[in-house]
Amino acid sequence: MKQPGFFDVEERLARLSRLGDQLEAFSRTVDFDAFRPDLEKALAYSDGSKGGRPPFDPVLMFKILVIQTLNTLSDERTEYLINDRLSFMRFLDLGLSDRVPDAKTVWLFRERLIQAGAIEGLFDRFDATLRNAGYLPMSGQILDATLVAAPKQRNTNAEKADLRAGRIPEGWKDKSAKLSHKDRHARWTLKFTKARRQEDGTIPSSDLAIPFFGYKSHISIDRKFRLIRKWKTTDAAASDGARLREGLLDKTNTASTVWADTAYRSKANEDFMEKKGFVSKIHRKKPHLKPMPWHIQRSNAGKSVIRSRVEHVFADQKSQTGLFVRTVGITQATMRIGLANIVYNMRRFLFLERVNAAA
Repeated sequence: MKQPGFFDVEERLARLSRLGDQLEAFSRTVDFDAFRPDLEKALAYSDGSKGGRPPFDPVLMFKILVIQTLNTLSDERTEYLINDRLSFMRFLDLGLSDRVPDAKTVWLFRERLIQAGAIEGLFDRFDATLRNAGYLPMSGQILDATLVAAPKQRNTNAEKADLRAGRIPEGWKDKSAKLSHKDRHARWTLKFTKARRQEDGTIPSSDLAIPFFGYKSHISIDRKFRLIRKWKTTDAAASDGARLREGLLDKTNTASTVWADTAYRSKANEDFMEKKGFVSKIHRKKPHLKPMPWHIQRSNAGKSVIRSRVEHVFADQKSQTGLFVRTVGITQATMRIGLANIVYNMRRFLFLERVNAAA
């Protein structure tokens, strides 16, 4: 077998471009250098006057996190695939002879961003890029939440009671190794799903309630472009409706209308939106022990046509980026979900740019 030459590599990269390299499209469309000020502020690297090996470029490291999120990769698998894939190397602007960050370096970089609480600033930075490109929040906003699974914890009832009360269980305090592997922020909840048709053709009268452990991703998208504008991470047991009053509404949207399902319908929320100048298009609930009035059914059906757009966001995240929390703790979960939201907006930005170019 002959030794690969420079032009062989170039031909392989050109073929990847013809086949549709998503990462190359990212490089063409997204200005990753716009993230540099936020990254450098969060990392606070020394000036190198004390010597030592210089750190990797923060933008390169952030692009590695984008690769991880797009492909649902562990740190070890990320290191291997960067060395293995030409498309990854091109996206990171690395040559075959360049040094590649190892798994530990990737982990440390992400941990420094988590400790600095940088993910919200990075999300806002890209949102500013979207606005500068003409994608302003328009036509109202849609709110919803989805459950994000985390590794299940095997705790006793007493330990669960302590965790719900915000205490560290007695047997964990002196065992640092055990404590570091216990997720004290994720919670159990019930996930309701439609009952499936049985073999005899009948459908059970009640829906299924499936136990679920993990976190919850709350988002607000604009109706016009379907970009995520506001987001929040909580444990899985947190109520959806209360989050509406905790910064999920975008005051910069050009329209005041707000769509959401019945979980967000409450007097507190209606009063809050009226006071803040928003117009509620939230689904109305069925009266207790009474049939749903026809005019409310028709109104809810019309709202569902618009509200359903937010479901596409979650479907895209779970199918394309495999949204799942593998880490321990709410701060790590926030980082994971925040990166998924940034990457979704990047992919949506690519789509909108292609549509505009074809128009």
